[in-house]
Amino acid sequence: MTTSAPETTRAPEAAPRRARLAVVLLGLGGALALSVLLATSLGPVRVPLRETAQVVLHHLSADLFRPADPVNDHIVWQFRLPRALLGAVVGAGLASVGVVLQAVVRNPLADPYLLGVSSGASLGAVLVLVVGSSAVAGLGLSSAAFAGALVATLLVYLLAQRAGRVTPFRLILAGVSLAYLFQALYGLLLLHASPYDVQGVLVWLFGSLGSTEWGDVGVPAACVVAGVLYLLTQARSLNSLLAGEETAVSLGLDVARFRVRMLVVTSLVVGVVVAVSGAVAFVGLIVPHLCRMVVGSEHRALLPVAALTGAVFLVLMDLAARTVLAPSDLPLSIVTSVFGVPFFIWLLRQREAGREARFG
Repeated sequence: MTTSAPETTRAPEAAPRRARLAVVLLGLGGALALSVLLATSLGPVRVPLRETAQVVLHHLSADLFRPADPVNDHIVWQFRLPRALLGAVVGAGLASVGVVLQAVVRNPLADPYLLGVSSGASLGAVLVLVVGSSAVAGLGLSSAAFAGALVATLLVYLLAQRAGRVTPFRLILAGVSLAYLFQALYGLLLLHASPYDVQGVLVWLFGSLGSTEWGDVGVPAACVVAGVLYLLTQARSLNSLLAGEETAVSLGLDVARFRVRMLVVTSLVVGVVVAVSGAVAFVGLIVPHLCRMVVGSEHRALLPVAALTGAVFLVLMDLAARTVLAPSDLPLSIVTSVFGVPFFIWLLRQREAGREARFG
């Protein structure tokens, strides 16, 4: 009798929660489809939504739904649609990584920037862009970015250890220190680069999807999907870690190994998305907080909601980046910061007033 009462009360509570999650996920799926459609329709050359849909359906169904204007067909299919889809992939990856890092280090300010992962990936990519692949043992841009993210993660982990243990506070300090070091190193590389290389690297460092082609979408999409699915399998362990390290150990979790595994997986995701988009700020910091306010901190719900929200957010931010000062493109990090900083200030005020959802 002592065990049946909690079970009977838990079941009615779980059903509305699952129903609410299903509604949120369906809503976000619709919002993502709409945002991609808008991103492929709007721009310096506006393509009607109906014709945009015809173009997509034509390429998906071979000869059906043939569009009336071949120029619009080329604009939508060759330029805008791959760019919008890559924006969704990058946004989903960064938001998911932000969720996991905030849980692993138990710090609501943790994101790929704060732990030096983005800076390490950027250093690897800048080496390829400025010096050439010979500087990183012949690696390509994506491989060099991943290698930089992985090296940064390992260094942060080694510096954060004390007596064989890694504490969240030391992880943050090590990450911030290494982030500044990596930024100084690629700044030094830029001082000795040609003006042409400097301009290209600066555009890349602030984030850009302007040169996206269909060939750029497949590998990042596969890595992000695989990474998010794997992280979902670790949701229970992430939940136990949020309850405290002692609680996680009592539940049988090897916290040290789990942190290493999560840091490696998140480094892979960050390295891949940074290689194709550059360093995009605020997505991994803001989106997890926004999603916690809606669905709470349970990671089986939080991770898919954050991935979809991050995808919608970055598609819309990229749309703003290429339309606000059209035909020029704004760097993505500038646009995400314009939207992200006010939200973050509001979030801090909500937290001070005691109205923010409790972290963990």
